[in-house]
Amino acid sequence: MLPIVFSFAVAFLASMWLVRSSHLHARFSADSDMGGVQKFHVQPVPRVGGIAIAIALVACWGVLWFRGKAEHPYFLQMLAVALPAFASGLFEDISKRGGVLIRMASIVLSAALAWCFLGVRVLRMDVPFIDPVLAIPACSFIITVVALAGVTNALNFIDGYNGLSAAVAAIMLAGIGYVAFILSDHLVWAMAVAGIGACLGFLFWNWPRGLIFLGDGGAYLLGFWIGALVVLLVARNPQVSPWFAFLLVSYPVVETVFTMMRRVSRQSNPGLPDAAHLHQLVYKRLMRWTVGSPDPRHKVFRNSMTSPYLWLLSSLGVIPAVLLWNNTWALQCSALLFVFAYLWLYRCIIRFRAPRWLVVRSRTSRKRHR
Repeated sequence: MLPIVFSFAVAFLASMWLVRSSHLHARFSADSDMGGVQKFHVQPVPRVGGIAIAIALVACWGVLWFRGKAEHPYFLQMLAVALPAFASGLFEDISKRGGVLIRMASIVLSAALAWCFLGVRVLRMDVPFIDPVLAIPACSFIITVVALAGVTNALNFIDGYNGLSAAVAAIMLAGIGYVAFILSDHLVWAMAVAGIGACLGFLFWNWPRGLIFLGDGGAYLLGFWIGALVVLLVARNPQVSPWFAFLLVSYPVVETVFTMMRRVSRQSNPGLPDAAHLHQLVYKRLMRWTVGSPDPRHKVFRNSMTSPYLWLLSSLGVIPAVLLWNNTWALQCSALLFVFAYLWLYRCIIRFRAPRWLVVRSRTSRKRHR
């Protein structure tokens, strides 16, 4: 368990340094835009938490190298191929002007490098007419790159509230680590627990106070790390169903696909932000505590208490994935149930028909509601 403890400590200290020294770098690192449709903080906050995540992962590799563990060369290679995705996101966090095409190209580059040099390849889906296609290297390459790029972007897509993306990433990494531990896959297990520790160390400063944000760099790094590890786990262990991978990342992936389809159906630009993500609807219509309060602390608390709703939703995909990791049929049924549950919840909230027990109100608003 040394990797998780060490990465937690390093991420905790690195995040603390970024928060305490924010007056030195706020000109570049702070998210000062508080009027956007996806902005819910009340003061400028550093959005370079990805630096703490990256430092923690590098430090964890250093421990493995120092102790002479066999996993350390591959760990270092994984960090190297993740660099383009992380660097493009970090550039956006600092400059506030990174182009979407440049970021996408960088993520695709990371995914392509992982396929070419690290064996991170989608080789099967346990679907009769698709598996023969995946046996063709070019097809495997395309599907792998699309899958890794999709998961990488999906985690950034849900990064809207304090503690949301980092905690969801930790939950998914815990699922990967558990199955890797069962199968004695020490390589995947070491990288998964290193990621868990990094997320938890960062979360101490991100949730609930929102003193630092993950940023695009952090979201891309964690998204790529999760996508690469879950694909690698399936590729290295034939007994793991490929549907384990889909169900594990179902929340961010379904959220992203559904949002793209919704924007296209409304003839709006699928790349432009809007205020109709599920997490935004939860914030506006379920987390009703202290709505309208002029106290900034209340807005921060409301922001932070939105995330547990989505932690639970993500767990509805991760828990059955972990329990049924080698049962393709059961995983497929669970994936279908998750999609229906997501659509049902979204439909209920958008039509103001969410179950009353899901709505959190302050005492004053509860009395007024009655």
